[in-house]
Amino acid sequence: MDWLVAILDFISKQILNVPAYLIGIVAAVGLIALKKSAGQVVGGALKAALGYLILGAGANVVVAALAPFGDLIFKVTGAHGVVPTNEVITAQAATQYGATSAYLIVLSFIVMLLLARFTPLKYVFLTGHHMVFMATLLAVVLSVGFGPDNTLLVVLVGSLLMGVIMVVMPAFAQPFMNRVTKDDKLAIGHFNTLGYITAGALGAAVGRTSRSTEDVKFPQGLKFLRDSMVSTTLLMVILYLFFAVWGAIALPHDEAMKIFAAAATPPTDFGGYFMAAFAEALQFGIGVSIILYGVRIILGELVPAFQGIANKVVPGARPALDVPIVFPFAPNASLIGFMSSFVGGLVALGVIAVWLGPAWGVALILPGMVPHFFDGGGAGVFGNATGGRRGAVVGAFVNGLLITFLPALLLTVMGSLGLANSTFGDADFGWFGSVVGMFAGLGTVGGAVTLVIFAIVLFGAACLYKVRLVDTGWVPGKARAEWVDAQKAEAKAGN
Repeated sequence: MDWLVAILDFISKQILNVPAYLIGIVAAVGLIALKKSAGQVVGGALKAALGYLILGAGANVVVAALAPFGDLIFKVTGAHGVVPTNEVITAQAATQYGATSAYLIVLSFIVMLLLARFTPLKYVFLTGHHMVFMATLLAVVLSVGFGPDNTLLVVLVGSLLMGVIMVVMPAFAQPFMNRVTKDDKLAIGHFNTLGYITAGALGAAVGRTSRSTEDVKFPQGLKFLRDSMVSTTLLMVILYLFFAVWGAIALPHDEAMKIFAAAATPPTDFGGYFMAAFAEALQFGIGVSIILYGVRIILGELVPAFQGIANKVVPGARPALDVPIVFPFAPNASLIGFMSSFVGGLVALGVIAVWLGPAWGVALILPGMVPHFFDGGGAGVFGNATGGRRGAVVGAFVNGLLITFLPALLLTVMGSLGLANSTFGDADFGWFGSVVGMFAGLGTVGGAVTLVIFAIVLFGAACLYKVRLVDTGWVPGKARAEWVDAQKAEAKAGN
């Protein structure tokens, strides 16, 4: 069986774990289904893969720029606790659960394709690294609940659960995604979907007469801020320098210098220290711009190619893609969402520190820059789509609460890994992992039966939602959309 594990491990880690390869393969299959020439197939697949690689390169630049920023904030504020980081907790779990998660990735992908082909939930989840994170999470919580000697049961139940969640969550988010994109061609494939749905629902509730974040009217002298790259970078420069000044006052000289030790020119004095902070803020702006460029390439190549899959392989299917795919639809909202989500994380941190921690022993969850940027940015876009500026702020703020409280809850079902200094950071990992872990704790037989029933109920609810709401054209935030149309008509009449 070692050879089979090796093959599955290669497929899961070297292909399915690399979104660019997966995107390229999907694009190639779609173009072949459309009967394109060999040159068009190769060119389209390569451009789709390169677009995702560009997106990933931009994400890496953003992550690298946020690392010292987060370190700076935590050092000047003196905060201590668990930082939710998917990559870190996955690496910690890999030694013990790596083989199990490899089986889960491959088998769940097959389950997902079968569900997309033969049921109303026609979504193909293409965010490979999130598949790895979810497979690792399920391998951990199911092994803790069922026991370490029930690997086969863990794989069978886990594959079903993961296949279901990969088609269910895009289905629940589809009406909100349609409001963002203004069509029905793309789905969201990112395991913070609960946060995006919540942000969209709150936006519809609070932002009926709120203008879009993209309609900000700048004075003549500030019109340069309409360029999202400029406004994003300028805000990060202000934030970086604010905390850099705080750090220069509050921290010993050597400790302050260590924050930017990995910079191209490590600082030795406070002049170099402030310039390093300035340079990292510029790097953040560069990273966001690279992400937006990569998204444009993906949309230009993958969506047309996916029509072949939708028509031939999985009729009617939509690609469920990573959250940066929505950033170009509202760049201002993504930045506002990042900041609002971070503030929500700080508020939740205070609640845990003052009340939940002392009273219930809840772990102190520190707000990580990376999840708040990507999850919060996405929540801002969804909140803005249904509720304008108010929706972006309120929706992303609540997202910040979710990705703080839910990871704390998840730690309680992760066994010995619950004692680690990290955990999974996105909302769906929190709620889904906690529910699965709780049911798995019922025992081998009881837990397995309960989880299968849970998967069936969740799948059935999503199918009903899809047929009754999504397929009938329901889109949230209709009242606001009508208000916006009326405002535009009034402005046009006035001219």
